[in-house]
Amino acid sequence: MSTTHFGFKSVDESEKARHVRGVFDSVAPKYDLMNDLMSAGLHRAWKAYTVLVANLHEGDKALDIAGGTGDLAMAFSKKVGKSGQVVHTDINEAMLSTGRNRLLDAGIALPTLVCDAEKLPFPDHYFNVVSVAFGLRNMTHKDVALAEMQRVLKPGGKLLVLEFSKVAPPLEKIYDWYSFKVLPRLGQWIAGDDASYRYLAESIRMHPGQGELKTLMHKAGFGHVDYHNLTGGIAALHVGIKR
Repeated sequence: MSTTHFGFKSVDESEKARHVRGVFDSVAPKYDLMNDLMSAGLHRAWKAYTVLVANLHEGDKALDIAGGTGDLAMAFSKKVGKSGQVVHTDINEAMLSTGRNRLLDAGIALPTLVCDAEKLPFPDHYFNVVSVAFGLRNMTHKDVALAEMQRVLKPGGKLLVLEFSKVAPPLEKIYDWYSFKVLPRLGQWIAGDDASYRYLAESIRMHPGQGELKTLMHKAGFGHVDYHNLTGGIAALHVGIKR
């Protein structure tokens, strides 16, 4: 049986999705509040920049993978209008349900689907934009997921991967202190769950850095790939264009 990482632990590949599901089942009710607290609201600016780079137009089709509580799906829907389509997906039913309810409360009804990014149930060459925000690092086979995202994009279509990344060297010590000392305590205080936020810090360290992820995207079939460091590399937006 092949193994993979779950944070700093090694687990059977077949078990990782279950472990990740447990994390997000736990954090879903407080997910948005914790995002605001642990990033000091910066995640909103990072997502706004992602929407800007997406450059969606009226009538376009967009797929939001690991869409969670629906921030990007909501923003995309305002860009594509009634003639376009935004599909809101997540592998975790609790997160997706939270996001769907939030969208409906805002008067936005979108196709919402529980699905695995490694087995996307969509036709080839269908979407203008595919996005995945803070979800790629939780996927067992990132290469398979990236190839699937490439498959469902139209030629010339754009993949946007917004993810925590490798910080600039001057920030490393304070970032490590915050990640492993402050973040779990914040998770325990607000969400009653320190373990899930310890996993978050560990999963960031195990995720490919900026250059490595760029290489993975090229291998998945993207012609042009670029990345933009955000807030000193705490997050990075990778942009891949399908040939």
